[in-house]
Amino acid sequence: MRDFHKPGRSEVLATNGLCATSHPLAAKVAVETLERGGNAMDAAIAGAVILGICEPQMTGIGGDCFVLYSLPGSAEVKALNGSGRAPAAASAAALRAEGHTNVPTYSAHAVTVPGAIDAFCHLSDTVGKIGLDAILAPAIRYADEGVPVAPRVAFDWADDKGNLQGRARDLFLMQGRGAKVGDMFRAPGQAEVLRRIAKDGRDAFYTGEIAEDMVASLRALGGVHTMEDFAATRCDAPVPVSGGYKGANLVEHPPNGQGATAILMLNILAQFDIAAMDPFGAERAHIEAEAAKLAYDARNRFIADPDHTTRLDHMLSMETARKLAALIDPKRAMAAPAQVSEAVHKDTIYITVVDRDRMAVSLIYSIYHGFGSGIASDRFGILFQNRGAGFTLAEGHPNEMAGGKRPMHTIIPAMLTEGGRVTMPFGVMGGAYQPCGHARVVSNLRDFGMDIQSALDAPRAFSDAGVMKVERGYGDDVRRALTDMGHEVEIPDTPIGGAQAIVIREDGVLEGASDPRKDGCALGY
Repeated sequence: MRDFHKPGRSEVLATNGLCATSHPLAAKVAVETLERGGNAMDAAIAGAVILGICEPQMTGIGGDCFVLYSLPGSAEVKALNGSGRAPAAASAAALRAEGHTNVPTYSAHAVTVPGAIDAFCHLSDTVGKIGLDAILAPAIRYADEGVPVAPRVAFDWADDKGNLQGRARDLFLMQGRGAKVGDMFRAPGQAEVLRRIAKDGRDAFYTGEIAEDMVASLRALGGVHTMEDFAATRCDAPVPVSGGYKGANLVEHPPNGQGATAILMLNILAQFDIAAMDPFGAERAHIEAEAAKLAYDARNRFIADPDHTTRLDHMLSMETARKLAALIDPKRAMAAPAQVSEAVHKDTIYITVVDRDRMAVSLIYSIYHGFGSGIASDRFGILFQNRGAGFTLAEGHPNEMAGGKRPMHTIIPAMLTEGGRVTMPFGVMGGAYQPCGHARVVSNLRDFGMDIQSALDAPRAFSDAGVMKVERGYGDDVRRALTDMGHEVEIPDTPIGGAQAIVIREDGVLEGASDPRKDGCALGY
């Protein structure tokens, strides 16, 4: 239990339904969707789509999503891959011939076909109850009327506004500047897109005038996208991957997501007595950083499009984890592993919803970098993701860019199951940090017995590209000790990620938590 003398948040308790996400308006819309007869999937989609208006620098209809969900009365966790593919004519060799060593981050070459809308339409049709028109109605209204810019959103807007180019500058800048707290942001073009999707389904987005607008806008900037690329977009339903840690089973989305990295990290941590360490001390932070280096090195070697991922079983093997753990010196930092061309980012949204029947949804939805590619379509103002920057141009690599291929993705939803039932849908935002964040939250719960809000609030550190970023929540003594161990330590300019979770208790009570690093909240009824 938290110290009520100090600033903090309590868990939110409810029995009929609960949502936790990164913006209060999205949480409210999700709960209202439950109250008017929708199930958890309806509510999660309704909240996610409105997050593209509330947090346009983080996500939007030009992006991708991944979903884990369980049906009422079932312990089976299902997965839905809503990530798009590179256009058929995409070519790593062509970019190498132009002198590129990485996919240009803010270019049409980095734009993969948006997959989220296809996934939302499919899930509404197959799992939802109230229909797409009812699901999208709140987002259409707020896109037309506008929403006031929240404090964390304004902070990120200022950081990311330099990524905007061309038409996107007209749509996402306020008289040439970034949005400030309380500014009204409107997206009438996106409202019209959503109206057409609500009426005609996924084909309204992937064929006809909207697709023509997207294709023409990208081709004008050197993209190789075609109408056929958009029309061919389809989500699919892979089998999740999982691994155990001290009585909990962590369920992750399989490749092309990086969820297996979190399982490998926990398997490495299981080789150490983490519970005997100070939860906020240098020893734990060091072991976690070293485990992350090794797990992320495996990720960079193996994870790619599902048809190209190699040695997934090797990544999930406890024997692999034991061998990697043996490489860790408890007193000394190892060198950072070789980098691939995956671009560093921190921008995404996460939403989780559980309804009265205990359907649970864990959904993550992103345009990758802040304001994605920085490119918006000319007519409707659809801001494109730049997920293609997650490809490598290294010849022969499993994650090498190629036509029709999905890039390695950083966004990963998660769930915990215990004793044959789903106990906690959760997610941790923060780009590459996410597997480390998943492992840390599970360790906070299982090694240190933290309540869920404390597990999300706890300070974070992340060793990334040779630099160990240590939040201000750690003491200066910890930073000094980590420096003495050989880490290059810095305090990051922005907090590391964000997170939300819902605990489904055996007594029928739902317990929600939302990370104070974001503007959002947990809300139930």
